Amino acid sequence: MTYGRTNPLPATDLVLYVDLTPPACIPHYSCESNRDMAGARLKIGITCYPTYGGSGVVATELGLELARRDHEIHFISYSQPIRLTGPEPNIHYHEVEVTRYPLFEYPPYDLALATRMAEVSQLYELDLLHVHYAIPHSVSAMLAKQMLAATPPRRNLPFVTTLHGTDITLVGLDRSYLPITRFSIEQSDGVTAISQYLRDRTLKMFDIKNKIEVIPNFVNCDDYMRKPEWNEQRREYAADDQRILVHLSNFRPVKRVLDVVEIFDRVRKKIPAKLLLIGDGPDRSQAEWLAVQKGIHDHVMFLGKQDQIREKLAMCDVMLLPSELESFGLAALEAMACEVVPIATRAGGLPEVVEHGVTGFLADVGDVETMARYAIDLLSDESRLRKMGTQSRAGAQAKFCTSKIIPLYEDFYRRVLERSS
Repeated sequence: MTYGRTNPLPATDLVLYVDLTPPACIPHYSCESNRDMAGARLKIGITCYPTYGGSGVVATELGLELARRDHEIHFISYSQPIRLTGPEPNIHYHEVEVTRYPLFEYPPYDLALATRMAEVSQLYELDLLHVHYAIPHSVSAMLAKQMLAATPPRRNLPFVTTLHGTDITLVGLDRSYLPITRFSIEQSDGVTAISQYLRDRTLKMFDIKNKIEVIPNFVNCDDYMRKPEWNEQRREYAADDQRILVHLSNFRPVKRVLDVVEIFDRVRKKIPAKLLLIGDGPDRSQAEWLAVQKGIHDHVMFLGKQDQIREKLAMCDVMLLPSELESFGLAALEAMACEVVPIATRAGGLPEVVEHGVTGFLADVGDVETMARYAIDLLSDESRLRKMGTQSRAGAQAKFCTSKIIPLYEDFYRRVLERSS
């Protein structure tokens, strides 16, 4: 097991070493024999943005779950993913170094990433690459594949692209990126989207001919659940007669954090409550100022970025997610698994996650009055709150647990390998 920085080759000026003989410490691996064996071990390279954000979280959790199923996982990125918090069996991390020259106003990360992908794939004889977020990861994977195919000993390296949302709805629609985004998706050996909404929007906006398969986000229901020791932490944040509302995001404008404060202000006037805001980002200062203006700053706690959010979620009652757009709504799913009822917007892929009136509530974007009313009605009725919390977890278990979703990825990988062989 390798953890931390793995750099078997010296730093170079973006020169690709592809004519490599695997070192003696790496056992010989037959990709063809592996493809013929249903359920056999796979060697998978995963690239994602390692910082806070849904795509990086999902990619890292996917790698960890695959490793627990005895697949060999190689993370390839410019820094260690945040959810990779300690040594794990079958997990390897390879850092991408970007050489800085005065000639380059902006370091060419996509080229360095392609180089590293090819190096790692050659050295460790990976079966395929799985890249999360189209730009620039799918482009880099496409380059790595072409380099390996053109240079002795010449091998085919399939790559899978998973679309997460803003790579399509924001970045990809930029006219300067749209053609390369479309091309890299079309050149992928397999494409997945995290929701039916995102799949449909991608097909419509980009006129994609490549098939896109929906594999939703997931949650480990054994990790995300209420535990007595976590519930006892409530007293650190709220009195016994107070409810706890929570919001989790990267505080970008699309998350509408100011609406969270507006909703809580209305709830606070009716029910003793505290608000936990987990995350950080550009709208934090505005949210802090609004809480001061509303006179509720003492009841709003900005916790910043947290690595172990399940411990915080498990002591809360309601999650507020008034986003303008969510391609899936991972935060809502993680809350549901912890018996925390989400009150969210009827936007993007959220209706595919939250069943209105059963596992949570949905309202129109910007309708803070309705969302506040849902919260007040629910928090005023302990029996109903606990019942809906139980239903929320049951909904997460029935459709989105790792035991249901990870096998879909395993099956998808093998189908891609069969088509590529």
